[in-house]
Amino acid sequence: MRLNKHSQLATAIVTLLFTVPLWATNGYFTHGIGAKNKAMAGSGLAMPEDAISIANNPAAALANTGKYDAGIALFSPSRSYNTSESQINGNFGAFTIGPNSIDSSNELFFIPHLAGSWKIGDEGAFAVAFYGRGGMNTEWKGGNATFDPDGPGPAPVMTLPGTFGGGLFGGNGTAGVDLSQAFLDLTYARSAGERLTWGVSLLGVAQVFAARGVGTFAAFTETFAASGGTVLPDSLSNNGHDQSYGLGAKLGILVELTEQVSFAASYQTEVSMSKLDKYSDLFAGGGNFDIPADLRVGLTFRPSQNLALNFDVENIWYSDVNSVGNAFSNLFACPTAGAGGTSLSSCLGGETGAGFGWEDMTVYKIGAQWSLGNDWTWRAGFSHGDQPIPDSEVLFNILAPGVMEDHVTFGFTRKLASGNELSTAFMYAFNKEVSGVSPLDPTQTISFDMDQWEIEFSYGWR
Repeated sequence: MRLNKHSQLATAIVTLLFTVPLWATNGYFTHGIGAKNKAMAGSGLAMPEDAISIANNPAAALANTGKYDAGIALFSPSRSYNTSESQINGNFGAFTIGPNSIDSSNELFFIPHLAGSWKIGDEGAFAVAFYGRGGMNTEWKGGNATFDPDGPGPAPVMTLPGTFGGGLFGGNGTAGVDLSQAFLDLTYARSAGERLTWGVSLLGVAQVFAARGVGTFAAFTETFAASGGTVLPDSLSNNGHDQSYGLGAKLGILVELTEQVSFAASYQTEVSMSKLDKYSDLFAGGGNFDIPADLRVGLTFRPSQNLALNFDVENIWYSDVNSVGNAFSNLFACPTAGAGGTSLSSCLGGETGAGFGWEDMTVYKIGAQWSLGNDWTWRAGFSHGDQPIPDSEVLFNILAPGVMEDHVTFGFTRKLASGNELSTAFMYAFNKEVSGVSPLDPTQTISFDMDQWEIEFSYGWR
């Protein structure tokens, strides 16, 4: 039996949904979706030009009916962390990391996307898109940590392999996390007059997570504290990959204010995900890792037929997700943290348990598009957002240093003789370093930094 192009697209999306690796740029959201959008640093919400544009704004479906596109990005993040000498080196209840200076492995990823849009009647459209968004993947090999493994007990201070001394539990103590998220958008859009289009998407989300080398935090878990210190947690570290799933929604509008000016807005709800049971002793709420809400607005100005200028703003509510936004200092209220705390819910895995301490993030984006004849279109952009990790949250965020702030981008589209399009986008995120005092050793400073680049190719057809 021969599949038509609609079936082929659907089959490819379902296949890729479970194989995509993901990446981090604005926190752990991407700087854009689709080659044209990425080439303008994620701006252009009010100027949708391809089928994947529905991932940014559901209202884009009606403007791109009969279009399909597929793309692949090559993404490379470079991450490292450093810890200073300590004056107490694991004594007096301190937890001292190193001193270590380590570069993360895993620096090359391939990320696909697929999308298509179809007209329904005279005023409606249906579209579907698959894409990856968000993600953290670190692997810290080597190093060591010094601490007293039984607190006030008889065992001496010990130095064990691994960033967090994970060698205490066997192996070489390699630490890190692996988070992948994949989105499937089912979208309906409709015109509401000559100048207004609205759209709504149902989001199906799958995520995969694994953590390694953090077993030394077992004494700070709700499981351990609730047992009076007699039961070690079995859902904290080195349990392989676990999956969770969720549903969400996205709403968008696209308004043609004048012939030269367009406005767009898009809001994605917080997505409540099923629990990561294999890591219920790590994440707040017994393994919750929801996806934060996201709001975007954009304005496009066309001073001439061949030139368009974009101004966009995006806000991401990281702090509303407990496992991401809860401060590490919550841990000191846990009864087994040695700070006089009495709150079981503040332990790892508890409802108010320690997280990564991320703050909300607002990103400002500008971009330009200009055409040269009928065959070539060029794009460039720049975005800036204050990274979400406070100086006080450096220890846990060794696992997930999503600190990018500034992105510069460019790209082009070449229209082929067939009428189809080949587009490309290049992004470079400038090096950013975050440094702060370790909350578990006040005489030690922890710093991490990263930079990254990406190149994406996409092909659009009708």
